[in-house]
Amino acid sequence: MSVFDYTTQPGFDLISETPNAGTTVDPKEVQLWFGPQHPGITGNMSVQLWLEGDTIKRGITHVGYLHRGFEKLMERRKFIQSFPIVCRMCVAEPDTTEYLLASSLEELSGLDQAVPEKGQWLRTLVMEMSRLQVTLMVMGGQVGTMGMGTAPNWTYTLRDFLLDSFEELTGGRVYHMYITYGGVRRDLTPGFAQRLEATLDRIEERLPYLDDLILNSAVFQQRTQGVSVVPAEWADELGITGPVLRAMGVARDTRRDYPYLKYPELDFKVCTATGSDIYARTQVRRAEIAESIHIIRQILQMMPQEGPYCAKLPNMLTWTIPAGSTYVRAESSRGEMGFVMVTDGSDTIRRVHLRGPSYTNAVTILERMLPGMNIADLSATMVSLQTCPPEIER
Repeated sequence: MSVFDYTTQPGFDLISETPNAGTTVDPKEVQLWFGPQHPGITGNMSVQLWLEGDTIKRGITHVGYLHRGFEKLMERRKFIQSFPIVCRMCVAEPDTTEYLLASSLEELSGLDQAVPEKGQWLRTLVMEMSRLQVTLMVMGGQVGTMGMGTAPNWTYTLRDFLLDSFEELTGGRVYHMYITYGGVRRDLTPGFAQRLEATLDRIEERLPYLDDLILNSAVFQQRTQGVSVVPAEWADELGITGPVLRAMGVARDTRRDYPYLKYPELDFKVCTATGSDIYARTQVRRAEIAESIHIIRQILQMMPQEGPYCAKLPNMLTWTIPAGSTYVRAESSRGEMGFVMVTDGSDTIRRVHLRGPSYTNAVTILERMLPGMNIADLSATMVSLQTCPPEIER
């Protein structure tokens, strides 16, 4: 819960957003809507601000301008029809929610034991590719909020090469619907691994230039060091995960703490930083770019070349799943995501609930940090917390 109860603020009515009758409004205070804007990182969300000069007094996050209502949509469709829906829960990173949907229903149906070895490797591959392309986007978007346009031009270009690989593998650049029940939809195309390796080499070659342009920039350091610090005591109180938590120096990662797919067989480290400010969160994401490249290369070397990639599936139009419930989790680029899934023996989902980091990042943390913040730091703060608004308005 936010530290501010806006319904008790003098002169403010939450419903009409107008002064209450018989109250006075501080003449020095101005109400301003910041957004909704869609830079591709914070998505279609806005922040309603009250300012005195350029200092923020308080604010409220507003989401729901685009995709919404996914949980109820899924509960009214056949199991197979939910894949196009879960992709929209976080447009930039659809593979995580695809895996959560498939894995949760596989567990409840007993199909999890039938997922082939190669299918598990391919799932791990696309989820790590997804993490890499999103982190590149956020890394460039972080400095783009400060008017340093060269960096996002570079990182978005590098991301586009990864989207080329997704298009080759899945048929789609953004929405993939590649992970399905029992495995994945198709095998690697001939020469895919070599082309992906070349893309990884290209990204790796540019990382020192990104370091000079971003982390080593005096301008970026002055704009981010000591800015928007998330206090350590908020970590467990608010259930903070992902880069925001690892920027506090806390090495928590679902891939290691609650192993799934082929991550237990891979050698990787959990990237951390200290400072818990915008700069530290950028340091974590920069380190995770290199770590994802390292993980993808291991997968390409260790993955079997032959073998089935999907189990034999029942008729998807008549498939029923026994009554039960489960919670399946995975590490997205923003932190832990999980599905609470309930079935009742029918051919549709009884109840599904998405647990994602965006609500904590975009609402609880951001609204607590707003009082006293300079408006010039707001956009950079929002990107550093990294949210997907549809994940909130679900």
